[in-house]
Amino acid sequence: MGMSTQHPESDSAQGPRADSPTRLHTPVTPAPAAPPRAGGPRPAGAVIAVEHLTKDYGHGRGVFDASFEVGRGEVFGFVGPNGAGKTTAIRHLMGFSAPQSGRTSILGFDCWAQPSQIHSSVGYLPGEIALPEGLTGSQFIRFMQGLGGRADGARLAQLLDLFQLEPRGTTKRMSLGDKRKLAVVTAFMGDPEVLVLDEPSSGLDPIMQERFIEFLRQEKGRGKTILLSSHMFSEVQAVCDRVAVIKDGRIVSTVRVDDIRHSETKTYRIKFAALPDFGAFLTGGGIQVVFADQAEMTVEARVRDGDVKALIQSLAALRVADFQECKVTLEDHFFHLYARQPQEGRPWNTPSR
Repeated sequence: MGMSTQHPESDSAQGPRADSPTRLHTPVTPAPAAPPRAGGPRPAGAVIAVEHLTKDYGHGRGVFDASFEVGRGEVFGFVGPNGAGKTTAIRHLMGFSAPQSGRTSILGFDCWAQPSQIHSSVGYLPGEIALPEGLTGSQFIRFMQGLGGRADGARLAQLLDLFQLEPRGTTKRMSLGDKRKLAVVTAFMGDPEVLVLDEPSSGLDPIMQERFIEFLRQEKGRGKTILLSSHMFSEVQAVCDRVAVIKDGRIVSTVRVDDIRHSETKTYRIKFAALPDFGAFLTGGGIQVVFADQAEMTVEARVRDGDVKALIQSLAALRVADFQECKVTLEDHFFHLYARQPQEGRPWNTPSR
């Protein structure tokens, strides 16, 4: 593929198979939508499918009976800490590793049995970038264009401008940020219909991270199907339709991002004006309190939408200094699933303030 994909989660015994403040740039002009490539069936629903995938490296590492699907035009997030199994699953999707059991497919092609069809149809960005040292960035781009069989000079120029990349220097002397930009450009320059992105904005500065998120929104608007593995909750929440959380090699949750944003259960942060009012609320009963700080005279109360009136009534006779809703985020959902014990001073499963 031209870039190393070594990673702590990768299959070490089996390499790739032998077969300026932020300013709005002119958006990359959408190339005509890439026609479906001939040579394989097109699924009616799922474009990317992981079906009961298992790869056991021993000592609890690997992926175990993992299943998820990504529909056409969907942006699907894949989150979990290092070692959870994200990159292992992605390597199987790219045909770099054979499953012990289960199956992975993209556009109806079996990822292990038909890797050449996968590589010609998918824009891939590995989590760790190791570029060949003997090439300039421009030479590497031409090399990747030759592998992909598609070259769009106008789109390439727009991507280089958008990410402010000058590719004439040698890859050996490139900064980590420029290497990541080069990988982003080569993944998207062929205008693929499917993209598999492993930590795509890692190494980019904050301005470029925001620019990349906006670019992903544009690609999503064009109907691209994207699998996005990322440690950046803001990135995932900004662009993804659904998110799978992987823990110890197993999918423990798949949730719609809108369901997190519009949950029927809300948490409110209440600061009282005096200690007696703080104490009276705690002893009043009837309201679920998930956090209390006596020194700050502050509580966090969790209620369903239909019970907000009861919460307000319970506060009517008390002196309240501040009352605000705590917005629940994808990060809160993630840490709730990963909770082993409450964090000192604040339970993991309480919303961030």
